[in-house]
Amino acid sequence: MKHTVLCYITDNDKTLMMYRNKKEKDIHEGKWNGLGGKIEKGESPEDAVIREVKEESNLEIINPRMRGIITFPAFANDEDYYVYLFTANQFKGKITDDCNEGELHWIENDKILSLPMWDGDYLFFEWMKKNKFFSGKIYYRDGKFTDSEVFFY
Repeated sequence: MKHTVLCYITDNDKTLMMYRNKKEKDIHEGKWNGLGGKIEKGESPEDAVIREVKEESNLEIINPRMRGIITFPAFANDEDYYVYLFTANQFKGKITDDCNEGELHWIENDKILSLPMWDGDYLFFEWMKKNKFFSGKIYYRDGKFTDSEVFFY
């Protein structure tokens, strides 16, 4: 079981996205994602999202907001992934040009859903629009989306 964080940073009408194209054997290669990664021993999801965003972008996010938790049963190597999904609209610093996982770009919000992403990502962007905390489950089989379910609180 893996616990990870994912963050979408917004600035006015744009969102910081990463085009995954630099890491060898990257399961996300060729797709657009938010920023994030694994929760390390002793970290809360909030600690991890602040650290991961800083490592990947050089931005220091302030008051990240947890929007939901997404479970990906048997996603990679038949292992369950739990993703704590955050947004942030306050930050300090300037974006680095040397992220080792991909290229960072500010994307206009109305263009995000036209980017190549995992099929489930389109779902949780819709879930976030409800502005309620959610717990979702997204199923993939052999890298292909098969089903989802969500509960709003």
